[in-house]
Amino acid sequence: MGRELDLDIGPVGHGGFCVARHEGQVVFVRHTLPGERVRARVTAGGSQDRFLRADAVAILAPSADRVGPVCRHAGPPTADPTRGGCGGCDWQHATLTAQRELKAAVVAEQFARLAGLSIRVPVLPVSGDDAGLRWRTRVEFAVDGRGRAGLRPVRSRAVLPISECPIAVPAVVESGVLERDWTGYAAVDVVSVGTDPAHVVPVGGDAPPAPVVTESVTTAGWTGRYAVSARGFWQVHPGAAATFLGHVLDALAPQPGERVLDVYAGVGLFAVPMADAVGPAGSVLAVEGDPLSCEHARANAGERPHLQVVTGRVEEQLSVLAAHGADVVVLDPPRTGAGRTVMQAVLALHPRAIAYVACDPAALARDTAYALEGGYRLGSLTAYDAFPMTHHVECVAVLVPG
Repeated sequence: MGRELDLDIGPVGHGGFCVARHEGQVVFVRHTLPGERVRARVTAGGSQDRFLRADAVAILAPSADRVGPVCRHAGPPTADPTRGGCGGCDWQHATLTAQRELKAAVVAEQFARLAGLSIRVPVLPVSGDDAGLRWRTRVEFAVDGRGRAGLRPVRSRAVLPISECPIAVPAVVESGVLERDWTGYAAVDVVSVGTDPAHVVPVGGDAPPAPVVTESVTTAGWTGRYAVSARGFWQVHPGAAATFLGHVLDALAPQPGERVLDVYAGVGLFAVPMADAVGPAGSVLAVEGDPLSCEHARANAGERPHLQVVTGRVEEQLSVLAAHGADVVVLDPPRTGAGRTVMQAVLALHPRAIAYVACDPAALARDTAYALEGGYRLGSLTAYDAFPMTHHVECVAVLVPG
């Protein structure tokens, strides 16, 4: 650690870094771009390890796609504690077009490696940000030993106190969270909904329960309002929920009288409009592991008795899924994906279509491989840039019988 290496940078990797080699050893280098030559400082690993991790600290031959970061906290750590070191963004040093090309390359590589599919899709913008900035409506800040709110460096439990966050919506910083003393709390969440003042929610200590906020979604002629805990799961990009819901409704085209499974249902983003589409003659079964999210999903269901919400880990509710059956399925799992057991249980129901919403292309590609084994094929794949400036990319895959 600490050694500096001059490296020729190769392709992008999954995780916000690019890949280089030094004397036969693989080096994962952050803060660089493919084709560059950089001086990189080793941050993890040794000569006996399979790979090293490093930060590019000097750009010897820059890429044409390189730009100056917007945020003073972006980039590798520096001698100035007010600059660099934040792990919140991975690609502020690249143009927005280049960022999306890098994400598209990652999606393609994961599907080739894990699903055996040669597929390349563009990464599409999501409306609601400002050229990749001012989009994050929910931010959890860590609190350091002096009570200051901040974010963590990459692969670290340290806290970097910050003074700005250009990817957050203005209401987050305007809440004053970065100026207040949070001694006694483990973290503090800031949640912005619409044009209202942001909710500031301390975590740990003697903090009160998080408030319930109301999120509105309009897409494809459908409008709904959802109750969700300020600390519960909701898409952080202001245009993401409507974009993904519209895509899923269009792809699955649920018909009156059909049976719908919404697996990892959250507060019912997909389940509620699906219930409207299939009508009282149909049925929707929503399965969610978080009890509070289930409570909100039932409230969001309102007067829709044909929408049933089941609380429990999906892996433990497979018999319930089988008893309900399915014509169409929505899968919106956490970053780890659905996994083989859940995928096999869903495939055994022989739905006519499955919409899989994924925040990790590796987990999606792995689960797509399980679908291929089960006699399904990839009908379509769409990637969205719902997390600009970061390495994260949202994908929606539609799986149909092969």
